[in-house]
Amino acid sequence: MDFQHGFTMTIGGLPVAGESSFPVINPATTDCLAQAPEASRAQLDAAVAAARRAFDGWQAVPLARRQALVHCIAGRLEAHHHAFARLLTSEQGKPLADAHAEVARCIRWLKETACMGLPDEVLLDTPEKKVVKRHVPLGVVAAIAPWNFPMTLAVWKIAPALVAGNTMVLKPSPFTPLTSLKLGELLRDLLPPGVLNVVSGTDRLGPWLTEHAGIDKIAFTGSTPTGRAIMRSASDTLKRVTLELGGNDPAIVFDDVDIDAWVPRIFWGAFANNAQFCLASKRMYVHASIYERFAQALAAYARTVKIGDGMEPGTRIGPLQNARQHERIRSLLAQARADGVRFLAGGDVPPGRGYFVPVAIADDPPDDAPIVTEEAFGPVLPLLRFSSEDEVVRRANQGPYGLGASVWSADLERAERVARRLQAGTVWVNTIHELSPQYPLAGHKQSGLGRENGLEGLLEYTNTQIHTINRGAVALP
Repeated sequence: MDFQHGFTMTIGGLPVAGESSFPVINPATTDCLAQAPEASRAQLDAAVAAARRAFDGWQAVPLARRQALVHCIAGRLEAHHHAFARLLTSEQGKPLADAHAEVARCIRWLKETACMGLPDEVLLDTPEKKVVKRHVPLGVVAAIAPWNFPMTLAVWKIAPALVAGNTMVLKPSPFTPLTSLKLGELLRDLLPPGVLNVVSGTDRLGPWLTEHAGIDKIAFTGSTPTGRAIMRSASDTLKRVTLELGGNDPAIVFDDVDIDAWVPRIFWGAFANNAQFCLASKRMYVHASIYERFAQALAAYARTVKIGDGMEPGTRIGPLQNARQHERIRSLLAQARADGVRFLAGGDVPPGRGYFVPVAIADDPPDDAPIVTEEAFGPVLPLLRFSSEDEVVRRANQGPYGLGASVWSADLERAERVARRLQAGTVWVNTIHELSPQYPLAGHKQSGLGRENGLEGLLEYTNTQIHTINRGAVALP
């Protein structure tokens, strides 16, 4: 299988070239990595029609067989692990070690989701009547994956949708379509034709897909503004939606932490994947009594982290993924400097090739500064002083987002007490980013609707159906 050339869409189990193409850029070099196929409206219609034709047959496949095939997807991916990791680094920019970790995560998610079932639940069972609750597939799912974790967040949708008996049209981000296109190619002879279709395109393709009358559900990961637009598109036909959206996650660091021991873990809670991570710590509240020592230790650690091309040995942080995001971070930092914000590390974007930005750590900016209130989605972290529990909880809960949060303290009773008061779907205590196929992920407030992962995430791809069976004599009217 050629991972460098021949990128085609998968529609109805067949390779399909786009009616035109668009460039995919390597963010470390800004060179054109490949040309990806641009789907036309007619090709999207063909993909949806293929998924619709395949649905009746796929939902009739016994659950155990669907589970086995999803498990086989993991095996196929495992056999090409190294090639997928290198392609992922080339199109996304993350260090090769992180790309290998992402592919391994996909394999784990596929295997564990394939073990999940949807058993019937008997609600009533008497000599006269039996009532059973069943979970039945929705139909055709439109899956829209973002550019920060393009493989992970596609698999988080593919695995539960297919286990539940749905068929799918997958649309990767136009910035990172190549790994998804190759995954579609890899599975053409494994899955029945039309069960998994992969189409790629630029900005026009997403709205065509979300408003399409042949789609029954939309599963989307991305920004909150785009999530709102998808809800509007879905409203005409009342499509089901799962939306995993933006976050501005707080981290709260109390005065009893072991600074030297915990700074590296806390740093990567903010800067993993170059902070292009919905669940990254994006506001860090540090107790006033340790603020200066902690801030200096965090800045010193940042200076030890190698930033560079993800293919280079020793690189820990790669480039930002695309020019649009690079310019956004440049503008955010320039505004902060113009507003008088001081930086303990970084704060400037030197000229050069590639979308690189040094780690920027801001020194106690005002709570209403854009660098605090906006989701940067890049290597920018404001440190903020606090003095009391009530104060930090109030400040941490400000804003429209509620995706994740973390609390760091040697006093577990205090840490858990504070954690229970935070308005977020996932709260970690003395750890961060521990995710599992078994744990549901959900956002509060404007960080999303619905669930991903776990049994709750699997149920997002089903409708509830009640069977009432009368065993007694039929009563006369």
